Amino acid sequence: MSRPLPWFWIALAAVLLLLPMPVGRFLLDLLGGLTLTLLLLPLLAGAAAWIGWQVLRSRLRPCPVCGVSSLAVDRCPACGSSMQAPGSASPGFTAPATEIDVSQVTINVEAVEVETSDSGSEQHRSPG
Repeated sequence: MSRPLPWFWIALAAVLLLLPMPVGRFLLDLLGGLTLTLLLLPLLAGAAAWIGWQVLRSRLRPCPVCGVSSLAVDRCPACGSSMQAPGSASPGFTAPATEIDVSQVTINVEAVEVETSDSGSEQHRSPG
């Protein structure tokens, strides 16, 4: 046996939504906000996942011996070798006295004029 349609509740909802009353405006705003939230939720979740992946990827370090990427700081979990690349500086490394302090150095550059020839055009030379 089928239930009769609730015409009273349908008519009440239509009156609340169609008449310009504060309750109708509130219900329309609520429905619009819920719809907008449901439409934007996948985009927000995707943006959060992308940012999380970028943060995780920036913390991954490849092993210089076997190439396995991991979050390990000292030893590679796959081969057990040191995660420091050969010849790279450790965190407590101090520069030896033979290195040059680049903030105190001036680099002189000399400009040299080079003649170039284009295959289909003639060269432009300044009178001199």
